[in-house]
Amino acid sequence: MIVEPLSEALGAEISGVDWSRVFDQSTIERTKAALLRYHLVCLRSDRLSAAAYANLATFFGEPQLQLLRNARDPIVPVVSVFDSTYKNAEAKPANLQLDRRSGWHTDDSYFAIPAKITLLQALTIPSAGGETRFCNAGAAYEDLDEADKAAFAPLRAVHSYDTARAPARAAARKPEEEADTTDVIHPLIRTHEESGAKAIYFNSNRTDRIVGLSRHESDALLDRIHAHMTQKKYQYHHGWRLGDILMWDNRSVTHSVNMDFPVGEARIHQRILLRGKKPV
Repeated sequence: MIVEPLSEALGAEISGVDWSRVFDQSTIERTKAALLRYHLVCLRSDRLSAAAYANLATFFGEPQLQLLRNARDPIVPVVSVFDSTYKNAEAKPANLQLDRRSGWHTDDSYFAIPAKITLLQALTIPSAGGETRFCNAGAAYEDLDEADKAAFAPLRAVHSYDTARAPARAAARKPEEEADTTDVIHPLIRTHEESGAKAIYFNSNRTDRIVGLSRHESDALLDRIHAHMTQKKYQYHHGWRLGDILMWDNRSVTHSVNMDFPVGEARIHQRILLRGKKPV
């Protein structure tokens, strides 16, 4: 098992492991330690069946169901399949920011108890583009000046399934999915329950407003936070290889997708979310 950093900002590659088999405890513990240290790990792997993928995930936490029912694998429902292929030229907007996946986000923040970890595996990838980009929200917090740290510490934010702040609308929900996604409130600065480290907990697709501030004041503050935490120095962009499994910590990173890839070339991933705890 070899662990090598992927960038100065975050991320490490783990190679030398067959991720389709049962693992010894040392491999699991070293992988968990790397995830805690680097916030994201890339497991170099062959493509796994949905069943094998779900089995792998159980070594790192408890898988939970994806909100949107139509994305769930019919045989292994904790696995979701995401097809971001542009089926025709009209499907690819001239302004790629109008594709929601381009927005910086952290998975499941519209739930009272969001997923702590995401596992995403590349099943089919286009010939160019399609990278998934990550920002180190912990490093962004550490670089705040002391006055901002003190001012942000007591603030809480409303997270919605959709917000007018996002440049593109969220996927339509079924009635039972709407019932599962009423607005929730989370701290603006989140403390990691394992490491004790703090990070900015902001989701440009879901964070609607700061509690207690006017809309104008809230928008100005959230815009400033967004600009700060998405600086290039906090970013790592992952160029996918077939079979790659990215496992990242939603408590300390945000991510987005480079949606600039060729029309008609398939881009398909399978995803598993691991159950977390209420943000504090």
